[in-house]
Amino acid sequence: MTSLLPIGFGNYVAEDKILSVLSPDSAPIKRLMSDGRERGLLVDASFGRSTKAILLLTSGHMILSALSPEELAKKMDRGKDA
Repeated sequence: MTSLLPIGFGNYVAEDKILSVLSPDSAPIKRLMSDGRERGLLVDASFGRSTKAILLLTSGHMILSALSPEELAKKMDRGKDA
């Protein structure tokens, strides 16, 4: 069974589809977000809040989250303990 990761505001992502969780602070990551937006691969799940993490998925999609990479990592670790 696929484990779902809560990414904030009632949204979830399948953990086995996540390649990486990145901080959006660097210029290369901002360019990656811009390219994803242009190609229609960007999903904004931050609900208007500032983006603190970008989840890169195996499908090439990018999901923006208002939770930090550290918060998301803690949630992933908690799910493995259950």
